[in-house]
Amino acid sequence: VINEINTLPGFTNISMYPKLWQASGLGYTDLITRLIELALERHAADNALKTTM
Repeated sequence: VINEINTLPGFTNISMYPKLWQASGLGYTDLITRLIELALERHAADNALKTTM
């Protein structure tokens, strides 16, 4: 699902980004939670690829 191509979408009460997700069934709190989960997963994956010398 593509919601918005904008890499810095707004997160205010009048912003379309959270409104579009709400219309698709994903509420604001769940959206924020999912974005944090995705960031943590990506961070862990990136760290797994790094080597030390």
